[in-house]
Amino acid sequence: MTTTAQATKTAPTTTPARSIARLLLHGGTVFALLALIVFFFAMRPDVFLTFVNVKNILFQVSILAIIAGAQTVVMVVGDFDLSVGATSSLAGAVAASLMLTGVPIAIAITVALGVGLLVGLVNGILIAVVNLSAFVATLATMTSVVGLAYLVTAGTTLFDLPDGFNNLGQGRLLNIPLPVYFAIVISFILWGALRFTTIGRRWHAIGGNVEVSRLSGVNVRRARLLAFTIAGLVSAIGGILLAARLGSASAVQGGDNMMFSVAAVFLGMTVIKSGASNLGGTMIGVAIIGVMSNGLNILGVNAYVQQVVTGLIIIAAVTLSSLKTRQR
Repeated sequence: MTTTAQATKTAPTTTPARSIARLLLHGGTVFALLALIVFFFAMRPDVFLTFVNVKNILFQVSILAIIAGAQTVVMVVGDFDLSVGATSSLAGAVAASLMLTGVPIAIAITVALGVGLLVGLVNGILIAVVNLSAFVATLATMTSVVGLAYLVTAGTTLFDLPDGFNNLGQGRLLNIPLPVYFAIVISFILWGALRFTTIGRRWHAIGGNVEVSRLSGVNVRRARLLAFTIAGLVSAIGGILLAARLGSASAVQGGDNMMFSVAAVFLGMTVIKSGASNLGGTMIGVAIIGVMSNGLNILGVNAYVQQVVTGLIIIAAVTLSSLKTRQR
């Protein structure tokens, strides 16, 4: 009887406030997305949830979804890639430059994909083989890649791209822009790779604990090298589609996607209990950024204010992720 009474006294009590706090901690990102949708619909019910505007949101975030997918692969391993935006810009610039010199579209795209693959490979070598910090290595790579993009474009914006190429970014199927389909397909491929393949399980294991993974027989260097290489390739796909969507290419047109991809991944980390990077959560983060940007544009909010809001969202996401990590 005494033991039972003591156990009853020491058992933790769950107050309503604590339950609400736990619910917000584990589902805050989803609630935030729903709250944004409800808020903007209440403010502009005549515009926000119309088919045309929903299609616009999907179109706007399609490239970001691809870049954020690349960032997710790297962050699952526990690393970081600051060069995804620059890599996408360089790939788009290379493809555009080659096509303007008469190179066939297919060859130009293939070379641009190879450039993205090469940048990712260099990142992987610097980080996995040379053992540089991911932050330092990708910061250096980003700087160099931006310089290369300026060299390729001669510091100008490249126009008059072939219609066949532009159709990749501007064409429609069932009245839905093609980049939306590309983003969905790439996201499913990455999700499947992370969830069902051996390399995906190894990436998750390395992100959880590098030393345990190494002692378990995982080739950590090879896995990290592959993660960065794939991130470079996927980033290049995003950059090529962005150039096709805009009908032009410049050295900086994909730069903002680096910041937004990081925000999306951190937002996604708050979706699951473990607080780890995951592609499903990343896509929810992408949706939050897209809905917020579109809604603020509809309300006529200044673009600089939107940058401030995005920064606050990143802070909130990192804070929530940190709190969830402490609870593990």
